[in-house]
Amino acid sequence: MPAADERPEARAEPGAPAPDPDGAQAAPVAERRRRVSRRSLLAAGGLTALAGGGAAAVALQGERGATAAAVVPFRGHHQAGILTPRQQHARLAAFDFGARTDRGRAAALLLRWTSAAEHLTRGGAVPAALEPPGSRAAETGAPAGTAPARLTVTFGLGPTFFDRTGLTAARPEALTPLPAFGEDRLDPARSDGDLLVQIGADDAFVTAHALRTLQRLARGEAKLRWTMTGFTAADGRRNLMGQVDGTNNPDPARALVTGPDAPAWLTGGSYVVIRRIRMLLDHWDTLPPTHREQALGRRAADGAPLTGGTEHTPADLDATRPDGVPVIAANAHVRLAAPDSNNGATMVRRSWSYHDGLRADGTPDAGLLFTAWQPDPRTGFIPVQHRLSRGDALSRYLVHEASALFAVPGGSRADGYPAQALLEG
Repeated sequence: MPAADERPEARAEPGAPAPDPDGAQAAPVAERRRRVSRRSLLAAGGLTALAGGGAAAVALQGERGATAAAVVPFRGHHQAGILTPRQQHARLAAFDFGARTDRGRAAALLLRWTSAAEHLTRGGAVPAALEPPGSRAAETGAPAGTAPARLTVTFGLGPTFFDRTGLTAARPEALTPLPAFGEDRLDPARSDGDLLVQIGADDAFVTAHALRTLQRLARGEAKLRWTMTGFTAADGRRNLMGQVDGTNNPDPARALVTGPDAPAWLTGGSYVVIRRIRMLLDHWDTLPPTHREQALGRRAADGAPLTGGTEHTPADLDATRPDGVPVIAANAHVRLAAPDSNNGATMVRRSWSYHDGLRADGTPDAGLLFTAWQPDPRTGFIPVQHRLSRGDALSRYLVHEASALFAVPGGSRADGYPAQALLEG
């Protein structure tokens, strides 16, 4: 039997289609394991920590203090959380209205949420006047004056929002529910929803407190349908597969809805697709590095395309080996997702990783909370996902478990709220 690094999969050359995992054998763990001396680890890492750890800790403490105090303005032409550089932690949540919902009650809830979010993003306490009747928030020790930590709160409207508020005729055509894709294994209980709340901050406590506050303020009007918790790597770049994520993202401003044909309430807003994508990490981790890189079309070390250069060097999809085989495989993810392969379709990806422990079968319940922002999902996410679902090598190691589409209204003026022109027009 050949050594693990001499297996046929490991010798696969660039341009060959990524091997089918059903025929791949996991590399024997015993053959790949290398013993590391505990003493050498202590000698190498311990002395370094003793020498420089104190200074590093002081610097890190100062950096965290500055981040904790950072405030992202809540008001503006567009809602914060679209163009805002991605924070370290996120809570995504969908709410469903109660049976008594109408336009007036929906407007009142969005106004209450907007006022509360503005106070929270400044690090302030939520005024008692916003609390629903019978609230005991002041007695539960809800923290006031929490450091904002670049907190953003973004609101969106699902397709069913318009039905529940009697505004079906005003629902944009681009907000038609997403079609079914071949790789979907969706859980309806964790998909869709009347209202979206996206909460991002550099402090997980801040995101949890903000969601709990909005959930309390919605009592009697809307119930939490689902919630998902995400995080980023320390450098904000790698996902749980070890890949550099978000390379070649377009200018975030390209996600905004513009133009004279856009409804006034949506101008400066966007459409966001949310997908909970579980990664088959136990399988992925057994694959040879070359197999993983071929499935993606990029080097794992630095995110550069297999055709060479650096992370931001454009992938040369026309490059071939001397025998005429493409350097980047025909089923590589970067090829199938490239704008050139999808009539110029682009999305602004602003995603987080998640890890929710283990599933019943002992495998990791972990992956990516994929969020894609665009001015129209019919020319952005939908055509790209259709193409990926027809043979993307990376999709063999992914399971799409939840899905939702929301229209995210433009920003609001002082004392107003998102979608005010829709609900009061």
